[in-house]
Amino acid sequence: MKAMEQSTGSVLLIDEIDKSDEEFEALLLEVLSDYQVTVPEIGTIAAQVPPLVVLTSNATRELGDALKRRCLHLHIDFPDAELEARIVRTRVPGVSDRLLERLVAFIQAVRGENIRKLPSISETIDWARTLILLHADSLDPALVRSTLNVILKRQSDIAEVAGKVEALLDGGDKAGR
Repeated sequence: MKAMEQSTGSVLLIDEIDKSDEEFEALLLEVLSDYQVTVPEIGTIAAQVPPLVVLTSNATRELGDALKRRCLHLHIDFPDAELEARIVRTRVPGVSDRLLERLVAFIQAVRGENIRKLPSISETIDWARTLILLHADSLDPALVRSTLNVILKRQSDIAEVAGKVEALLDGGDKAGR
């Protein structure tokens, strides 16, 4: 809360607001309307300069209309394969070009499937690290199936994709040519 007392202003980041409860959302409305917050044990803390407030959401629950009225909406989609490969290369410098091309193509293909939780860039990075730890230099169906839990976080999604691994890998091969 010290940040709210800065004379030069501050940035308030609230990540994954959709995972909070309605009571927190009500508290946030106080912050956004009066640029202050009341904490029973401490008292009221007022911002000297209105903060820049950034909320992130994965849309796991609908936010209240009062909160949405106070926000601008910006949708950030998944990157294309080229940008995703550059991001992974930056975060996982030891990945071979061939493996990087194949794993990004596979992830991009999985994102086209009808599953509940699409893999994020974070999962792509985690998968690249996992494949390096497993000394993989290419992708084959057995390896992909045994590591799907790294990129997919729901068992129903794993089951859905596991049955399509060959087709998704073949699609990645065609995209990479």
